[in-house]
Amino acid sequence: MTTLLSGPIASMMLPEKETALARVSGDVLARFNNVENVPLRLQLENPQTGQVIEATVPAVAVRVLAEVLAKMAEGKAVTLIPMHAELSTQQAADLLGVSRPYFVKLLEQGKMPFRKVGEQRRVLYQELLTYIENYQKAAHAALDEMTAEAQRMGLYE
Repeated sequence: MTTLLSGPIASMMLPEKETALARVSGDVLARFNNVENVPLRLQLENPQTGQVIEATVPAVAVRVLAEVLAKMAEGKAVTLIPMHAELSTQQAADLLGVSRPYFVKLLEQGKMPFRKVGEQRRVLYQELLTYIENYQKAAHAALDEMTAEAQRMGLYE
């Protein structure tokens, strides 16, 4: 299995002065979102050197780029992680917003599958997303049950 990430997961955020450029560029690319599976040929010019290159980009990549630019134009940080990426325990803990020891405890309790590479644990990003989804469903169910109980007791109006 290939490790697709190395080092810490880094979010990318534009400087405020470039958000307008991202908005305009994202809007231009979004016009091509309705074209299914038709690659887009882009012509790129380096304004410093005048060098022009052409690149043919798959339609799905154009949609991803348009979405990334839209989020960046809103001032939001963006992180791209391949679905089949293997994460270290530190990377996964960072994404969950918990400590690495707590995350390791979750793994050892069997909360999500992992594999060991030597002494280090690796978790698929896809498995982490599944864990988050299941956790959120359980939390919503618990809140629904608490609300129902409060209503039965006449505490919730």
